[in-house]
Amino acid sequence: MATAPSPEVHGPKPPWLKIRLLTGGNYQDVHRMMRGLGLHTVCEEARCPNIYECWGDRTATFMILGDICTRRCGFCAVTTGRPAPGADPSEPVRVAEAVAHLGLDHAVITSVDRDDLPDGGAAHFAAVIRAIRARSPGCEVEVLTPDFRGVSGPLDAILPAGPVVFSHNVETVPALYAAVRPGSRFERSVGLLRDAVLWRGSAARPLVKTGLMLGLGESREDLLATLRVLAGAGVEIVTLGQYLRPTLGHLPVRRYVHPDEFAAIREEALRLGFRHVEAGPLVRSSYHARRHARAANPAP
Repeated sequence: MATAPSPEVHGPKPPWLKIRLLTGGNYQDVHRMMRGLGLHTVCEEARCPNIYECWGDRTATFMILGDICTRRCGFCAVTTGRPAPGADPSEPVRVAEAVAHLGLDHAVITSVDRDDLPDGGAAHFAAVIRAIRARSPGCEVEVLTPDFRGVSGPLDAILPAGPVVFSHNVETVPALYAAVRPGSRFERSVGLLRDAVLWRGSAARPLVKTGLMLGLGESREDLLATLRVLAGAGVEIVTLGQYLRPTLGHLPVRRYVHPDEFAAIREEALRLGFRHVEAGPLVRSSYHARRHARAANPAP
């Protein structure tokens, strides 16, 4: 049973959430390249705290299908509204050019929700994967998709293109969905993840991954129950990070979770059978994504 929301946290962030604002040569190069190619990144749009580290290491998570989302989630800084019609047919080539410029061997592709598109953007995801593979054959591609809101067969469009990881974030426990993910359903998200686990097609089945934010008011019991559902669905990788409020117009932080508690939750999650669990205050689903895939599927 869900517990009543805990009070909003006020005051400064705890010391373990401090980040270093480093904008050296690599950071500036990535910034210029993204602007020059007209690309969006979730690093910027979602105000990720790890942007300085990741761009400094010449890595980024590409956000396709524009920068306008058709949903209004209570935690997310991405702009909500009515996107321009359709999908930009030149975007896959431009993403592939950026991946080649950065010399990536593991690229993460995510998107806004595009409930206005008949297939939710699934075919565009596949086109981006194929373009990256054509330009950088040795690059692994991980996709972090929306739930497609009941669109028929999104996995049959995306997975034959051969992503090594299929990811979709459930974000929080079911009891908090109405506030955190209005317009989404926990059961639908779990169903998409389960379908990816069970998918049988022309390509190898990818690793299946999800992520949750902590500190939104979930109880420990609700969190562990949610993890049990995800493990039971066959999900292999899970990330757990601290929710940070992007603006005063977004959901408040109810609790800052101590790093020691993240470590304890990680151990409990591993006992449930996940192949890899990344847990910590600044963990995000795409942060160190290459490491997640390697840990979950180590080379023989």
